Amino acid sequence: MIQSRGESFQTAQKTMSGNRDLSFDPKEHQHLRYNPLRDSWVLVSAHRMKRPWAGQVEKPPEEHIPRYDPRNPLCPGNTRANGEVNPSYDSTFVFENDFPALQSDAPDPGPDHQHPLFQSKAARGVCKVMCFHPWSDVTLPLMKKQEIVKVIDKWAELLDELGATYPWVQIFENKGAMMGCSNPHPHCQVWASNFLPNEPALSDRCQRAYYEKHGEPLLVQYAKQEAEKKERVVVENSDWLVVVPYWATWPYQTLLLPQRHVLRINELTAGERESLAAIMKQLLTKYDNLFEISFPYSMGWHGAPTGLHLKEDNSHWQLHAHYYPPLLRSATVKKFMVGYEMLAQEQRDLTPEQAAQKLRNLPEDHYKTRESHGKEEK
Repeated sequence: MIQSRGESFQTAQKTMSGNRDLSFDPKEHQHLRYNPLRDSWVLVSAHRMKRPWAGQVEKPPEEHIPRYDPRNPLCPGNTRANGEVNPSYDSTFVFENDFPALQSDAPDPGPDHQHPLFQSKAARGVCKVMCFHPWSDVTLPLMKKQEIVKVIDKWAELLDELGATYPWVQIFENKGAMMGCSNPHPHCQVWASNFLPNEPALSDRCQRAYYEKHGEPLLVQYAKQEAEKKERVVVENSDWLVVVPYWATWPYQTLLLPQRHVLRINELTAGERESLAAIMKQLLTKYDNLFEISFPYSMGWHGAPTGLHLKEDNSHWQLHAHYYPPLLRSATVKKFMVGYEMLAQEQRDLTPEQAAQKLRNLPEDHYKTRESHGKEEK
């Protein structure tokens, strides 16, 4: 029987022991935490936050973005690179990516019989871009709740449309130049593929193994545990829970979970979409308030596979969203995943509990709103 990495580590630990005279403090003593979604371990070294920083400092995000820029290809009425003209949209707007990573008519790479060290497979799909709002100077936390509901409704609609054919539909947002976003206009991307990508395939395996062993979906059990413990909860409502996960890698990484068992975003009720919009606005406002900037991150939704998998039992899955922000010490100092992280394993510089407490204690009114109110009072 093959052991998981978690079981293998526990076996190895029996042969080693540390200084039993010391009282363990997670804020002072390095330790490993297990990530059951990836069957991997994260090194937590919170004491490293004490070291002085003399490394790279990033340029702060641009705060003065025009509401409309005639040169921006995502703005209403403007011409994109392929010559198409955007409609004068007043809500969400979806179009085929002008430079897609996946195309639906790509040919097969070669013969089926290949050397085991040089394998390739066909990759086909569709890439779409979705604008959240017609204005370039707003982001999700600055949008009205009902405007965010329209974004969620469109996500669900795209999953319905693309998931009917493709086994995986990845909804994701890269926010900020630090995350490689090339356009400040509020938007996300939706890529549908004829294959199950690496990360969801690994998550599927781990969730399935947990379900078969424990008889309950991994993330359903996890949400219950976190809701009781409270120490890593950032915000919550009757339908949703946001935590800095116990196994978080990025400094202020969060996991957004439903309070009930639901497989995919298109299965959410109207009420759950309303409360999802509310908690997204809460979380993203706290992110922006942390360093009083438009907080960069990559986020994305994971749910049960689609396409041919719609006919299968996917009870082991639970819908969830990952938020991966890079900032660590300030608006200009980010966490670098290099060296040890690339060659050995992931490592973080503050405990998830410390990160959750910082986010939890931040105000829920956006710093830009406070600034505008202050100017009006003067």
